[in-house]
Amino acid sequence: MRILHTSDWHLGRTFHQASLLEAQREFVDRLISTIEAESVDVLLVSGDVYDRALPGVDAVKLFDDTLLRLRETGVQMVITSGNHDSALRLGFGSALLEHAGLHLRTSLATMDRPAVFNGEGFEVAVYGLPYLEPRMVAEALEVSEPGHPPVIHAALQKVRADLAARQDTASHPVHSIVLAHVFAAGGAASESERELSIGGLDIVPTSYFADFTYAALGHLHGRQKLAEHIRYSGSPIPYSFSEAGHSKGAWLLELGADGLGEVRGINWPAAKELRILKGKIDALLTEPAYESATDAWCQITLTDTHRPAGAMERLRARFPDTLVLNFEPEDRPEDEQHSYADRLAAATSPVEVCAGFVDHVRMRPLNDAEEELVTSVLAQVRSEKVER
Repeated sequence: MRILHTSDWHLGRTFHQASLLEAQREFVDRLISTIEAESVDVLLVSGDVYDRALPGVDAVKLFDDTLLRLRETGVQMVITSGNHDSALRLGFGSALLEHAGLHLRTSLATMDRPAVFNGEGFEVAVYGLPYLEPRMVAEALEVSEPGHPPVIHAALQKVRADLAARQDTASHPVHSIVLAHVFAAGGAASESERELSIGGLDIVPTSYFADFTYAALGHLHGRQKLAEHIRYSGSPIPYSFSEAGHSKGAWLLELGADGLGEVRGINWPAAKELRILKGKIDALLTEPAYESATDAWCQITLTDTHRPAGAMERLRARFPDTLVLNFEPEDRPEDEQHSYADRLAAATSPVEVCAGFVDHVRMRPLNDAEEELVTSVLAQVRSEKVER
């Protein structure tokens, strides 16, 4: 049996105000191609189908079209809700959709009811834990301790009870897969995930998943292996510049009568790269070494002594998709490195006060023409006061 582990689609997300719908449509094309080329039997989505609880119309339509295309391939699907999803909205019609091969697990009531798939001489029970907000589920799970680990532990105990009953009565091996949207210990985070809690109460020990055949984790956006059978698929496309070096894709699992076999990474190269550039503006605009970034999403940090005038407009002439512009001067004169408060206290004239403020805001001193203008305006203000 071949199972494809994905998560964190975040349909409808933007990237620094730029729409990602087209990139997400390209991901869906790659997903469909992979399912067909690899003869995938079951598709897993470990939470965060949407980027927000009230997704936009375009995102809902994309998901609707995607489900139809997936169903046409014949693949079975198990999908859970993540911390970005509305569990109630995502789970709408779940009982009916199950007849079409779409198994939605978005509530406490269904997390210990697996989707069961039959192989040759074995079966696979796939359990889907939706994102469990501790304050909302602690009472139902009879948990009194704070944080995610206690509620995940209690939820998995319910899963284990159901799994043990199935294994005791089955005449063939019953392998287990659990989907969970959690921050597992040892996982590497990126800048595009929303924190699950404050103060480190969200980190779940990987030992909680040790006795399952495979743990298909979601939430962290980097594809990573915590153990041979405990993995994050990561997001299918990058959602922050911290993911510029990530290899995006999914995990393809082979399961047989003996359990988990090969787990292979499936790569989905992004149609548009992320590039992080740093240097002086003249070098960035002229040197051939940066030519490969002209078609990428760019985050640029300028190191010029003073912030160049019209920097974003000039950079976008060469790098049209510059989304983030930072300024970190490398060699600013020592007399310009004092704090704004220090410079204000040392000012001996209204012109110096204004000049210090402008420099503090834009990190570039007044040029001769600007200083002349400020001097003229201040003189006019003084003359108007005298006349009054």
